[in-house]
Amino acid sequence: SAALDDVVVLDLTTTFSAALSAAFLADFGARVIRLDLLPGARTHKHSAVGGCPGGRRDGDEGNWNHEADLIHRNKQSIALNAGSEQGRQLLGELLASADVLITDWQLDELAALGLDYAGAAALRPDIILARVSGFGPSGPDRDLPPIDELAAARTGMMPIVQQPGEPPVYTGAGAMHATVLLAFGIITALVHRQNTGEGQQVDTSLFAANMYGASLDLQAFLAIGHGDRLLNPISRLDVSNPMSGALYPSADGRWVTLTMPDTDRWWPGLAKAVGIDPDDERFNSHDKRCETNRLALIEVLEAGFQKQPGAHWREVFHAGQMSA
Repeated sequence: SAALDDVVVLDLTTTFSAALSAAFLADFGARVIRLDLLPGARTHKHSAVGGCPGGRRDGDEGNWNHEADLIHRNKQSIALNAGSEQGRQLLGELLASADVLITDWQLDELAALGLDYAGAAALRPDIILARVSGFGPSGPDRDLPPIDELAAARTGMMPIVQQPGEPPVYTGAGAMHATVLLAFGIITALVHRQNTGEGQQVDTSLFAANMYGASLDLQAFLAIGHGDRLLNPISRLDVSNPMSGALYPSADGRWVTLTMPDTDRWWPGLAKAVGIDPDDERFNSHDKRCETNRLALIEVLEAGFQKQPGAHWREVFHAGQMSA
């Protein structure tokens, strides 16, 4: 048995994060039924990359659809025409038997089909309606499409990932955060219903998910205040400890990163491995390595790591029981 064996979920989604949340529930035993409302029954235009989740791109016939495998695993599916009387009846029967409805449709689209919370609760009073939006269910941006790139740009965090002078970087992490946030909200709503018999609306937005992903940086900014090192691009060479968090290119283009905050402990082994005299007077104390001669040590380490390929350094650090 699995934790969600007795839970029925209707999956009315078109975007990656919402569809993957339903797959998470299926992973833990929920019976997830993916609803495909036939053309003419909806006006939704904001679908996942390549069309509706699981839909193939033009010209991709016969190719493996990796996205569909990820977001629609363990699901059943049904297609119906919600514009017909029989289709609406079937849709109502499905809603009445479901515990959870997951969607990313716009609010007016849901209301037009009776799939908003009021309409769904009229058929199943204790239903949980869970929705991913772009910018939340209220406010001036409530009707903007759920596109993660837009939400990520709005947080202001995209320009701090890249190296100085380079264009902003979109990581795509917000969609994954939204997936987990929505699934967690659904589980807590199910626990609440088990205790009270009440259904709930659960909402998360891609904007909220991107803000969550940036929360550590934002918290540090609020605590420390304005400064060049917070919420601004930082060069990979601008590290306070050349032996912890720095990135160095190896001979074959792979990168080596070190995690050695206690430099007194790790310096002798690292120095020998990279070809530096451990007693070099420029680097023979933590203060010299991390303050006085920090830039010089970075230069020497970079030159040393470029002499061998990445696999060599992996073996060297593993043999020396060093974390890198």
